[in-house]
Amino acid sequence: MKSIFISLRLLLVMTVLTGIVYPIAVTLIGQAIFPRESSGSLIEQNGKVIGSSLIGQKFAQDKYFWSRPSANDYNPLPSGGSNLAPTSKKLSDSVRELSAKYTGGVTVPPDMLFSSASGLDPHISPESAIFQIDRILKARGWDETRRDSIAALVRKYTAPRQMGFLGEKRVNVLALNMALDGLG
Repeated sequence: MKSIFISLRLLLVMTVLTGIVYPIAVTLIGQAIFPRESSGSLIEQNGKVIGSSLIGQKFAQDKYFWSRPSANDYNPLPSGGSNLAPTSKKLSDSVRELSAKYTGGVTVPPDMLFSSASGLDPHISPESAIFQIDRILKARGWDETRRDSIAALVRKYTAPRQMGFLGEKRVNVLALNMALDGLG
């Protein structure tokens, strides 16, 4: 009987430590050291939250830069990739369908055809952003003189590799689209 009481006390102590004390401590430290990041890296426009710089959003209108495809339609709750094998017919059909969105027999950057592992990647490659400029010019009714200003936005919003060697250069689609709207 004594071992049951010891076990119950240990359960209670560990529940308080790992279920209450530890989460509160981590939250307070996160808020102190990284206040913006620990609050979700939210982006506001005119006092209204329009998104997060950490979670991809769906942009379907031709006048905007499109995000990478998402296996879960940009829903953050069940985040995850498609887990389709390279030999999967479903993956092949998906790539063929996405490729058909782009005309002219051009080579489509891979990140515009394949979803990310999380399905919520907020970034595209600079090549994918440059690839989309023609569609955006046409959809906005802009002439070719605006091409350089859009390309300059892509360069401005291109983030370098992390720590100079990790990952690839990337462009946050939400930030780029906000800047694009600022061009008029």
